[in-house]
Amino acid sequence: MSIRVLLADDQTLVRAAFAMLVESARDMEVVGQAGTGRQAVQLAREARADVVVMDIRMPDLDGIEATRLIAADEDLAGVKVLVLTTYDTDENIVEALRAGASGFLVKDTRPAELLDAVRTVVAGEALLSPGPTARLIARFRRSPVAPTTGGPECLSDREREVLTLVARGLNNTEIAESLGLSPLTAKTHVSRIMGKLRARDRAQLVIVAYESGLVTPGTGR
Repeated sequence: MSIRVLLADDQTLVRAAFAMLVESARDMEVVGQAGTGRQAVQLAREARADVVVMDIRMPDLDGIEATRLIAADEDLAGVKVLVLTTYDTDENIVEALRAGASGFLVKDTRPAELLDAVRTVVAGEALLSPGPTARLIARFRRSPVAPTTGGPECLSDREREVLTLVARGLNNTEIAESLGLSPLTAKTHVSRIMGKLRARDRAQLVIVAYESGLVTPGTGR
């Protein structure tokens, strides 16, 4: 079955370019285009997209609030949000991850990387680049807030090791290779960590790792 993609960007030419790219992939189809955040939320409900490629800066309702509304809607539990950003200047990426985005993508990324990113988030993996993520959290993190998940103190030593590698952007196979585990064991550890921390996805695990101090912003460890 085709991956159903909703494109949300206030620039018509950008949406058109992304639409052409997505439609060129045999396993994807564009099911809607939105020029505002409010339209994105409405179309997410109507079109039943698998993933929303969401710009942050849009009129009416910005991409962060639109992401928060989509993530909070139980009827849209299966919809993933992939946020578009320019990480050197965008101060809102951490808030977007907190709001429920499954990852972020730089707008000038190569076409093939955009398609791979869509497939990645639809498959249930968080798309997180460890270097930009660390720098963003170091530069733009807000004052401490009450945590929405548990803390890493409830984890075993092995689980802390796994969480650290998740925060560095490693996938399950890479975690397994790094720790000398089987991929299935690595996947099991990640699932248990998510359960203990009450995290919705790997993106939230990254936020927990940085905000708890388990991983130091700017170093990845």
